[in-house]
Amino acid sequence: MSGLSRDGLSNDGLSSEQVLTLLQDVAAEIITPRFRALAEHHVSEKAPGSLVTIADHEAEVAITDALRTAYPEAVVLGEEAYEADHSILADYAAAEHAFTVDPVDGTRNFVHGSADHAVMVAEIVGGRTSRAWIWQPEHGVAWTAERGAGTLRNGERHHRRPVPSGTQASGASSMKSLRRHLGGRVRPSWFCCGVDYPRLVEGRTDFLVYKKSFPWDHAPGSLIVAEAGGRVGYPDGADYDPRSLRPGIVAAADPTTYEAVSALVLDSGLVP
Repeated sequence: MSGLSRDGLSNDGLSSEQVLTLLQDVAAEIITPRFRALAEHHVSEKAPGSLVTIADHEAEVAITDALRTAYPEAVVLGEEAYEADHSILADYAAAEHAFTVDPVDGTRNFVHGSADHAVMVAEIVGGRTSRAWIWQPEHGVAWTAERGAGTLRNGERHHRRPVPSGTQASGASSMKSLRRHLGGRVRPSWFCCGVDYPRLVEGRTDFLVYKKSFPWDHAPGSLIVAEAGGRVGYPDGADYDPRSLRPGIVAAADPTTYEAVSALVLDSGLVP
């Protein structure tokens, strides 16, 4: 395994800048040329309502190969690799050092010509997300974070201000049932975690609620939000665990908003 510093960050292998460059290069060479140019045979349905494209497959292979070359003993959990072999999740959960890869987050958006898609990677050390990268190729925005070192937007420190006291927080979710339950307080999300979490940090929403919790979707954004001053966890108050598939995640601009939204989610009964 690559050497690890006392705070759990890699002290050799690829720098944060090198990983970001990897994602940008893969997007430029594999993903962006297919944007709004996908042939019918380049898109398939891996499950009802869940699309996958040739860009997803090729980008994941390229990113995974680069990470395995730099970190030969780390486990790399890619979304499409998991689709082909679910047993990789157990290897990932047990690993001291691992990465998650989401080659095209927001595939449905990508297929339908929406700029709201992203390339995401997270590094997991000792069961905690230590570094995170989100590259939004069509928006030209890069989000990165290192545990204890803050969140950067295109290389500049970015912090999320708390929701002002006495102000009703507004949120976003892909869960139709929750949107109906909470009414106008919750709008549809951007249907892409690689856009949702950054929108929270930017102040476009005050909280997010998810039902599914695949690590490749949430490990990157959860660290980016936390390092920007937000809070990410489960409705019962437990911290987010990037190794778990436990359903129900609440991400919020600040701890107070997180607690209030978690109470609403628990009261709804819509998340186990």
